[in-house]
Amino acid sequence: MKNESAKSLTRSDLARAITDEFRVTKFIALEIVEDVLDEICGALINDESVKISGFGTFEVRQKKERMGRNPKTLKEAVISSRKTISFRASSTLKKIINGK
Repeated sequence: MKNESAKSLTRSDLARAITDEFRVTKFIALEIVEDVLDEICGALINDESVKISGFGTFEVRQKKERMGRNPKTLKEAVISSRKTISFRASSTLKKIINGK
């Protein structure tokens, strides 16, 4: 169950932070956010790792085909091979989150 008080950081929030920090228009800030996200997505689509110093690493991983089970019917089914994205936080980020 999702925590009702949990807040998500959105593209708009990022654009607002850029606008406040660099005194650019909201339109330019949104373009910057979109360009950065497009670069990250493009690299992942090309099976490249994305390393952001002090933050972490995004990697594309290939999962093999395997047998699974429908939990409702208990019927076995093949889960096809697919790509997934994993994120590994940097030690710096882990220390910040843990208040060290």
